[in-house]
Amino acid sequence: MPALRRALTVLLIAFLVAVGTLFYSFDLKQAWTSSLLHFNGTGDAVLGSGKATKATKTNGKFDGSGQTYASLYDQKPKFKPGTPKSPGSNYSRILIVPRTTEENITWISSEIPDLEAVIYTANDPHASLHPPKNKGHEVMIYLSYIIDNYDTLPDIMLFMHAHRYSWHNDDILDNDAVQMIQQLSNERVMREGYVNLRCHWSPGCPEWLHPASLEANVGKQEEPLVARAWSEIFPNEPIPETLGQPCCAQFALSRDRVRSIPLNQYTQYRDWLLRTTLTDYVSGRVFEYAWQFVFTGNTILCPAMHICYCDGFGVCFGGEAPFNDYFQLRFQKYIYELELSDWRAKEKAINDKKGEGGGLDLLDDYGGKMEVPEMGRDVYLESQVEALGAELVERKRKALERGGDPRIRAEEAGRSWEVGDGF
Repeated sequence: MPALRRALTVLLIAFLVAVGTLFYSFDLKQAWTSSLLHFNGTGDAVLGSGKATKATKTNGKFDGSGQTYASLYDQKPKFKPGTPKSPGSNYSRILIVPRTTEENITWISSEIPDLEAVIYTANDPHASLHPPKNKGHEVMIYLSYIIDNYDTLPDIMLFMHAHRYSWHNDDILDNDAVQMIQQLSNERVMREGYVNLRCHWSPGCPEWLHPASLEANVGKQEEPLVARAWSEIFPNEPIPETLGQPCCAQFALSRDRVRSIPLNQYTQYRDWLLRTTLTDYVSGRVFEYAWQFVFTGNTILCPAMHICYCDGFGVCFGGEAPFNDYFQLRFQKYIYELELSDWRAKEKAINDKKGEGGGLDLLDDYGGKMEVPEMGRDVYLESQVEALGAELVERKRKALERGGDPRIRAEEAGRSWEVGDGF
């Protein structure tokens, strides 16, 4: 009998512990969802089942429409490919630029004075246009513009950085933001809705971040942070295996594409950015490789480079092969330029040594014999650099000429075209 009592006592204790653990886990779960609610400031709570329950209004912004946090994020963009206006029509355009007080943006008014520009100063709370918080790099300002102007958007919006020249601007357009703006096809933006303004894949394509990976990547230490952020920003979406699009957060949007997403959703994105504990850099990095998902629902969006240049900017080489040939020629020119620079450096070193009174057996500073460059090699290299430079200029000229023909653009992009169609 004592043994039976002890057994019953043990079973009772085990039962109480199990029940207590169950309730404790439930409390933890409620606490976690509550903290997520507070973190995002959404006005609703998402339970582990994926169902949402109405919660107390927390940020004064929830519109009382009855939408819940989960249902709001269930809404994918309802955008269908747009239709450009009839040939010759005008498009309303606005350039949205985030800047700091240290950045010079005079190029905008001097080079493209007819383009309306909306410029937010990130680090000056007294500026006429400034974001609610200087955080997330350009993301806070891009979202703020959309939120502030959702009902009065132009046909096309260009979201770009404050510097005119940068390595991440389009290479063939001399890395020049002005040329990119002037050459950008309004019609392509209308058709696609979302157009990354960088055509070159590197860095970013064909895949870049692997948020779902369990293996640490020393070169991309932000991956686990992106995974955490993804589950907060897109709570009903699985963490993607791969994210990829050309860097670096410069893109064009059509009004229809922007409005295919409810205003409340943009507000949720910005609320997350305002509240997240992630750093300015990392929170901005999250969106750099998420914009394509926000506006198209695709985790990877890597248009063919030659099509991007042709249909997007009117630089048409005639297909992928001639496009690649252009860059192979340019690389060969670069190799010749490096060799020529090395030849001239050796020649200068020898001449300097001779000027110091060195004999026929010229020695370098370490006692080794100095290498004498091949006689006449410099003349050959100079001629090759000059010839390839001229060839590249001619090929680019012809590419721009072809890009002026809407039929050629359509053919290279693989879309249908009929007489009378525009770009």
